Amino acid sequence: METITIGGLTLDFYQSRHTTHEQLDLFRMTVMPGARMPVAHYHDSWDETVLGLAGRLDFRVDGESVAITPESSLFIPRGAVHGFDNTSDAPASCLCMLTPGALGPDYFRELAALVAEGPPDPERMKTIMSRYGLIPAPEGNRQH
Repeated sequence: METITIGGLTLDFYQSRHTTHEQLDLFRMTVMPGARMPVAHYHDSWDETVLGLAGRLDFRVDGESVAITPESSLFIPRGAVHGFDNTSDAPASCLCMLTPGALGPDYFRELAALVAEGPPDPERMKTIMSRYGLIPAPEGNRQH
């Protein structure tokens, strides 16, 4: 298992596109209180499924709010703009599965390196996102 920390997010990879012949990515994500997805986005070549494990994460998917708590789940289809945050005072975690596998740990390693340099440059973040098929939401459609 590989663990990657990006600010208030920790990802523990169980499977990746590299180990599944690009069939899926499977990782646990732990989100510290006050942490959130920095850029709402969508992807048009994979679906995302989220299963709540602990705490509460507030997702927004195409403008609708969905609370993810233990044993609740969420399907995010291709093309749906989404983002999340943890507004609680406790860590929250979920299991995330991307089908087919598209990112592996590579994308998250690059983001972690960028964040480690200090406040990330939004243009560099968008460049990394684009390289891996994540499309930042248009300004008028931001989830945060």
